[in-house]
Amino acid sequence: MKREAIALLLAAFVSPAAAQAPAAFPDAAASDPVAMGWMIGSPPPPERMIRFEDGKFLQFPQIRWTFSHWRQLFPTIEVSRGAGPVSPLPRAERDDLDGVTFLPIGSSQPMTWKQSVAANYTDGVLVMHKGKIVYERYFGALRPEGQHIAHSVTKSFVGTLAAMLVAEGKLDRGALVIRYIPELKDSAFGDATVGQVLDMTTGLAYSEVYTDPKSAAWDFVRAVNMLPRPAGYSGPDTSFEYLKTLRKAGEHGAAFSYKSPNTEVVGWLVARAAGKPLEQVLSARFWGPLGMEGDAYMHVDTGGAAYAAGGLNLRLRDFARFCEMMRRGGAFNGRQIVPAAVVAEIARGGDKAKFEPAGYKTLPGWSYHDQWWVSHNAHGAYMARGVHGQACYVDPKAEMAIVRFASFPMAANANLDPTSLPAYQAVAEHLMAKPR
Repeated sequence: MKREAIALLLAAFVSPAAAQAPAAFPDAAASDPVAMGWMIGSPPPPERMIRFEDGKFLQFPQIRWTFSHWRQLFPTIEVSRGAGPVSPLPRAERDDLDGVTFLPIGSSQPMTWKQSVAANYTDGVLVMHKGKIVYERYFGALRPEGQHIAHSVTKSFVGTLAAMLVAEGKLDRGALVIRYIPELKDSAFGDATVGQVLDMTTGLAYSEVYTDPKSAAWDFVRAVNMLPRPAGYSGPDTSFEYLKTLRKAGEHGAAFSYKSPNTEVVGWLVARAAGKPLEQVLSARFWGPLGMEGDAYMHVDTGGAAYAAGGLNLRLRDFARFCEMMRRGGAFNGRQIVPAAVVAEIARGGDKAKFEPAGYKTLPGWSYHDQWWVSHNAHGAYMARGVHGQACYVDPKAEMAIVRFASFPMAANANLDPTSLPAYQAVAEHLMAKPR
């Protein structure tokens, strides 16, 4: 597997914080996976074949196909929607959003919403306002009936489940993780609390140096079944086994540090507290009650455990149902799905002082809480964020929710934030100023 492909994979699934060096890439139109002919034919021609073994599935522009066809490359497990009716998503489509203008962060040149959609290599985007779809577009290999990998947006689904279990008394935010998972007593999580893993304020000896094959990050992605294992590999075989190997560095609770193994612990806590595998909890708590259009699926490790930190694949409209449900304070489809107090707690955010040292230059004044990113801006906006441009943006004041799937060439959201965050704000202000 080529070193540059491995570096891209590690950046995609382990560390979205650091921006990568700029490079020249073909634009969204030139890299359209359908126009390029990726994986078309029976079989596709060799030069248009995408395989797991050689690492090309995570090179650009191949990722523009991969992210909409994850289960063709990896083992997965279903998140069932059940047999209930599909919940309606009323439509009131508008033709005035493409022309909304904004100033990208650090730029003096205005950009339109339509230009930002292309600049961010969007695969699908949907805007809801006051409970109705006002804008919906698909590009590249994604279709309305197709699923797209959500990457670290998955964390917010899992964090919400954990917060619900806290509200029900099945998890205690102040309790040690080992009350529920005694198997972690000799690991870094042995003296960490449930709240600390939820807010990623644990002190972990966890290296994310992508150029060092001995770094912990390599073992992590191999353990969750996202890298081929070399001959003679003797490392952790599953996510659960990997978590037991982590050691402590620093003090828990001191500062925010984005490290995906925390979410693997959260996923394990959810499964333990709920008494069923994570994918079944997602089905019972979200997919059925929300009246999703289609089943979702989760990437699994070699032991069949769902990858909590980034393995969810779902439809764009179902993504919108979840995001809109959060915007409505947990209510959707005629029922209270997430307690309003849980949503309010998430939106309240975490400790901004603990978040600041992480150095997110595009997120000044933000915080992280229960696996959600909280802006603390005048609109009370908060987000689920995944690398390469996956996003659920909730703006309570504007009564707006935006969901996006994308395949931006570089993983870190710092590369997209300048043309995303002010665009969301501009659309929100436009919808508030010109309601229909």
